[in-house]
Amino acid sequence: MPKMKTKRGAAKRFKATGSGKIKRAKAYTSHILTKKSTKRKRNLRKAGLVDASSVKAVKQMLPYM
Repeated sequence: MPKMKTKRGAAKRFKATGSGKIKRAKAYTSHILTKKSTKRKRNLRKAGLVDASSVKAVKQMLPYM
């Protein structure tokens, strides 16, 4: 059986936490920042977790995570 390939785009976007959850960056941080409040932009810097409904799909993209 050959090795499974990792989806490289997903590998750059997701990391595993110590407890096995999947960490992700939040959206809406790249442009049109002038209309967003400072508080909102600050909270977008923090990492988020992948929702339970999406964990299976992400783990299929990252077989060795």
